[in-house]
Amino acid sequence: MNHDADGAELLTIGAFARASRLSPKALRLYDELRLLPPAHVDPVNGYRRYAPAQLERARLVAWLRRLGMPLTRIREVCELTPDTAAEAVAAYWAQVEADTAARRDLAAFLVDQLQRKDTAPMTASATPLTMRYAARTDRGLVRPANQDAAHAGPRLLAVADGYGPEGGRAAAAAVSALQHLEDAPAGTDPLSALEEAARRAHRAAPTADEATGSTLTALLRAGSQLALLHLGDSRAYVLRDSGLFRITHDHSLVQSLIDEGRLTPEEAPSHPQRAQLLRSLDGGSPFTPDLQLLDARPGERYLLCTDGLTGVVPPESLQEVLTAAETPEQAVADLIALAHAAGAPDNVACVVADLHPADAEVPAA
Repeated sequence: MNHDADGAELLTIGAFARASRLSPKALRLYDELRLLPPAHVDPVNGYRRYAPAQLERARLVAWLRRLGMPLTRIREVCELTPDTAAEAVAAYWAQVEADTAARRDLAAFLVDQLQRKDTAPMTASATPLTMRYAARTDRGLVRPANQDAAHAGPRLLAVADGYGPEGGRAAAAAVSALQHLEDAPAGTDPLSALEEAARRAHRAAPTADEATGSTLTALLRAGSQLALLHLGDSRAYVLRDSGLFRITHDHSLVQSLIDEGRLTPEEAPSHPQRAQLLRSLDGGSPFTPDLQLLDARPGERYLLCTDGLTGVVPPESLQEVLTAAETPEQAVADLIALAHAAGAPDNVACVVADLHPADAEVPAA
């Protein structure tokens, strides 16, 4: 068979590769995946031949691959009408831009962390740190009760967002389980101490007929380092000279869908299962927190908050408030005011803390 149904002469794989700007190797792969099967395969020698009409699809595949689109998604796009395919490509690229921005911020944060490693020991011994802090929770404008909890002290910062019929008790218990760490003896490993305290809270989480549990995000200061523990979709941020960095990753269904490319960040707030968590303190699932040790410096400002804030206030507004507020108390008040201005559909918990040299004069509230 050397012609297609319309009488056009079929192209060899080499000729088709040159015309479509796809390599023969790529064409063989796309045939195996049924993304771009040849018009005819010789039953004797296995030679593949392609119809000229397949060039348009092949060129679209080539362009989408240059965009970095996964092959499974390319297959879906190729089956769409042109208008719908255009919408799919636009949605994919919006996701790429959002992911790139998030990776850029993470890269900048990691570069900053790594660059300070060489001077961290000297800084730790020369500049002991202290914290100025504020914490506040708010019921919001819609929920009948407040199930968020927060704590801010000289060494410990924590927020928790309870859910289910006993959610308020779960959140309060999660934060309470950590508070003894304020008095932990010198030399205590902060990450181990934080993990063990949270593990006890996980085991003791209240049970109910319906799912009940809590998120938990906490920072424990030890010298010039901060131990971070995180479970759920509450968040932690740090404001430095180079900008505002989010230092936690949500353990939620919608975040997993975003990570897999099945949902865009713009679609996440309206997703019907946006509240579903993949990790939390609930007593019944495995205890798998994220743990991290951060090098802290004077002049940094940290924010811990529940999704009642981040669900309605964008990152750029968080940064504006955290940059402008003179004190943690003012920052916390302004952030909750922003949540109220956006409708405050959920409870809100905020903790803001500034790091100062221990011998410096701390600004008055």
